[in-house]
Amino acid sequence: MAHAPSFLSVVFVVRNHADALETLLADATQVVSTMVRDYELIVVDNASTDASIAVLKRLTGETGIANLQVYALTKEVDIDTASWVGLESALGDHVAVIDPMTDDVRYLPNLLEQARLGADVVFVCNEQRPRQSLVYRLAFRVFHWCYHRFNGINLAKEAPPYRLMSKEVINFILQHPKPVITYRHLPATGGFARANLRYSEPPKPQPRKRLRDNIDRGVGLLLSTTRAPMRLVTALSLFGAVMNLLYCVYVVAIGFFKANVAPGWISLSLQQSGMFFLISLVLMVLGEYLMNMASATQQGPHWHVAQEFTSARMTRRERLNIEEPPLDTPVVVNGRFS
Repeated sequence: MAHAPSFLSVVFVVRNHADALETLLADATQVVSTMVRDYELIVVDNASTDASIAVLKRLTGETGIANLQVYALTKEVDIDTASWVGLESALGDHVAVIDPMTDDVRYLPNLLEQARLGADVVFVCNEQRPRQSLVYRLAFRVFHWCYHRFNGINLAKEAPPYRLMSKEVINFILQHPKPVITYRHLPATGGFARANLRYSEPPKPQPRKRLRDNIDRGVGLLLSTTRAPMRLVTALSLFGAVMNLLYCVYVVAIGFFKANVAPGWISLSLQQSGMFFLISLVLMVLGEYLMNMASATQQGPHWHVAQEFTSARMTRRERLNIEEPPLDTPVVVNGRFS
């Protein structure tokens, strides 16, 4: 394979993989070095508790692996945050994000080929996932159904973590106030040219994911990328206000058309329904206010140039390359001087 004239950065997020780090990075070096002329391998250690740091320090020595950058985090964070640590520090024209336990680094040349064909972001989905508990799989399906329903995109299939992005895409994400959150979905919804690839490889054995942490992460992602949950709150508040108003009308109608009404029932019912009507209106207004405030604080740039083209022929440049003759110089027309 011919070397591409570009700089490629590859980001790995690892945690407690001390035994596999050297083999992993050696394989990645063998693959990447045959693809591009310049590259860097960025390892983000997500607060490992084993000997991973010692192994990485040895691998960054003079006899270790070339072009290796290591960022060791002080505490464990979610995978998106750890990935963004590497993305933010990457210098390449294209940046790939790989989970070494799930994704196959040997598939990376296919991503770069799609980038050469004009894709700003390339997503790759491994059809074989690690085995998880039944409850985790159920919560996984519920979250992705809700996200697809609210945002129109399936994160697992259309924007998986294994991806290759151009520097323009990363610069676009950097303009948002919370790039760690928007990093996951924005490349697929920002209007960039994208490609989606699939392959099937059995993932490496790894510990099962904790459902509690992933629920917190999923809820945070839903609340930060869509108005739907807060819109549901305001809709329920409006429904409560309307129902209480109708109940007030019902109570007044009973007072007019029925004679044997219990003493105090009408006044008490009107009082309660009126209070709940006001409370529902207050909740609706607060919900709309909070939604608008959240949208304002999370709003990204108003515009971004995803691609820029220039005509191959510029008449202005053509005119600049022509020297106009003086006015008194004779001009030949059909073999005659004029």
